[in-house]
Amino acid sequence: MSTPPSFPSDQPPPPAPSSPAPSSYGPIPNYLVWAILITIASLCLCCIVGTIPGVVAIVFATQVNTKLSAGDRAGAEQASKNAKLWCWITTGLCILGLLLSIGMRFAGFDNSYWQNYVEQMQQH
Repeated sequence: MSTPPSFPSDQPPPPAPSSPAPSSYGPIPNYLVWAILITIASLCLCCIVGTIPGVVAIVFATQVNTKLSAGDRAGAEQASKNAKLWCWITTGLCILGLLLSIGMRFAGFDNSYWQNYVEQMQQH
C-alpha cells in the first residue's frame, strides 16, 4: 500500500486542475426556427394571446447570433435560455388554445351557434 505524498509545511499544495466552465465551449442554439413556427401556430390556434410571447421568443432568438458575433458569449447564452423559455410558454399557450378550441367544438360552440346568436340579437 502506498502512502500519499507529503508536502512541506511552508509550501501550499498544488492547485487542483480546473475544469473548463460548461458554458465556455460548444455552439449555442438560437431556437429561431422553433420560435417562428410556434408563433405562426399560435396565430392559428389561440390568436393574439399566444402570438405575443412568440414574438418575444423571436426577438431573443435573433439576439443570440448578434451577441455571438459581437463576442458576448455570456449574453448569447442568456438570450438562448430566454428564447427557449418563451418558446415553451408559446407552445403551452398553443396547446391550451387547441384544447379550448376542441372543447368548445364538442360543447356546441361552433359557427352555427354564433350565427344564431347574432340573428337573435338583430331581432331584438
